[in-house]
Amino acid sequence: MEEFHKVRRLPQYVFEQVNRLKASARAAGADIIDLGMGNPDLPTPKAIVDKLCEVVQDPRTHRYSSSKGIPGLRRAQAAYYARRFGVKLNPDTQVVATLGSKEGFANMAQAITAPGDVILCPNPTYPIHAFGFLMAGGVIRSMNVEPDDSFFGPLERAVRHSIPKPLALIVNYPSNPTAHVASLDFYKDVIAFAKKHEIIVLSDLAYSEIYFDENNPPPSVLEVPGAIDVAVEFTSMSKTFSMPGWRMGFAVGNERLIAALTRVKSYLDYGAFTPIQVAATHALNGDGSDIAEVRNVYRRRRDVMVDTFGKAGFEVPPPAATMFAWAKIPEKFRHLGSLEFSKLLVEKADIAVAPGIGFGEMGDDYVRLALVENEHRIRQAARNLKRFLSSADETMHNVVSLNAHR
Repeated sequence: MEEFHKVRRLPQYVFEQVNRLKASARAAGADIIDLGMGNPDLPTPKAIVDKLCEVVQDPRTHRYSSSKGIPGLRRAQAAYYARRFGVKLNPDTQVVATLGSKEGFANMAQAITAPGDVILCPNPTYPIHAFGFLMAGGVIRSMNVEPDDSFFGPLERAVRHSIPKPLALIVNYPSNPTAHVASLDFYKDVIAFAKKHEIIVLSDLAYSEIYFDENNPPPSVLEVPGAIDVAVEFTSMSKTFSMPGWRMGFAVGNERLIAALTRVKSYLDYGAFTPIQVAATHALNGDGSDIAEVRNVYRRRRDVMVDTFGKAGFEVPPPAATMFAWAKIPEKFRHLGSLEFSKLLVEKADIAVAPGIGFGEMGDDYVRLALVENEHRIRQAARNLKRFLSSADETMHNVVSLNAHR
């Protein structure tokens, strides 16, 4: 039977191949150390859980909620932006709650995209940035992900050679998967470019609070004077407060774009469960100590991974932010590509990672390592990795022989 049109536009979800192999290995009794999915293992802070439990006792909160977010939650998000970035937002017209930043991006794509619209998207990047627009009928033009001067040459060429002119530019810093962090000066150039060419800027700031240089927290694109004329920014509580399953995020910024997203959402959902919204409000209005502890846990795990994996023979550049490391595949295995290398790690080292090809073809020389196992397990992964790499010649001989007989 022929696939539906929108399904045909989506490539195979490469992460699923690693997930199937991982599940099969576990079923056979293997102890797989899972550094693949960015699924926080830390518990949601007790005060947030307690607030949820308190509010859920009130049966009035069991009714349909507000699609755009209850007023107190939107005010709390506006207050967070004022404290953290010095950005003033109107909670009624410039803030909307979303069911995580992923849903926010996908629904924004539905709200603003006409068939054939060109979207400038970094490569590699988090899949929804591209596929949300593909599902909405858009066309993706891949851009360099490095937040430096090399970013703008391809942008200028894209504007000159794209028909129709690009509708929107996506930026994602701190980046998933590369962990690159952008400067405020870079954002100033982005906004100047967007205004010059009348392009919308969509910024994914989901990792704003997972950073490791206390003196240099990642900025918001909305800190640039006049950015709100052309930009919307998406944030998430999933990583900041270890609330991934709660599905709580936000879009903030340009009123016209927020109004479009709000209208689309009003047709699609009734918002998150009200007790979740109240608990999220409580989290945002907190003193920040919970966020600092989450950051410290990831910093310690990062340092252990960089040290032990390096000693095992797999160099991992220390990420400046996010809960991920982005590491180049050892040269001996690079010709396999990231998917086959990731499969080998499951089969031969009992380690699951995310293949870089899943984030775009420009990521195929890399794998993404998530800091979602404790320090003991990360050290165990390094020992497994060392054994695997020490037998690399035999492994590669077997792989070559197997492929020759296929």
